[in-house]
Amino acid sequence: MRTSTHFAVSLIVAALSLPAQAAQIVYWATLDGASESPPVVSPGTGNVQVLFDTAALTMNVAADFADLVAGTTVAHIHCCTPVPGEGTIGVATYPATFPGWPAGATSGSYLQTFDMSLATSYTAAFLAANGGTAAGAFAGLLAGLTDGRGYFNIHSSFAPSGEIRGFLYRVPEPGTLMLLGFGLIAIGFVRVKRRD
Repeated sequence: MRTSTHFAVSLIVAALSLPAQAAQIVYWATLDGASESPPVVSPGTGNVQVLFDTAALTMNVAADFADLVAGTTVAHIHCCTPVPGEGTIGVATYPATFPGWPAGATSGSYLQTFDMSLATSYTAAFLAANGGTAAGAFAGLLAGLTDGRGYFNIHSSFAPSGEIRGFLYRVPEPGTLMLLGFGLIAIGFVRVKRRD
């Protein structure tokens, strides 16, 4: 194997084995009725970014939604389904709804940061299932979301069980993506050189 190929493979291995250096972990979901279980026929759409700061023990929720059939009632994160990306499960965060959620709106946005070191940030069932402590619930929530077993759900008076939802997936860190990109470029370069 040539030196340039070794270099490319080394870059890819380094990118894939990097530990999470940053204290921030970001999850993202696109929301729609087709993602509900069972699917809901709704023109509603939305997006959500959930950012966790593992040092400060906070969760920042930035969501937007539009064109719901009826006004929202509640919104929260459900976790953790038995199978990644499918099914339903109980609520993990905030028993009723996120504080300050725009209830009654058919379109809108939401931005709030929560202290996840508080037991009140979780439902009693989720807290109990994760050792009965906020620290255990925080770790359980992150593990479930990282496994693709948690979703963001917006409920409405039209669809009380949820009008639009989306499973949350982790957004790769920029450094990891950059190293992976360099590795792929190097492999492409090696292949072009071999054809010459």
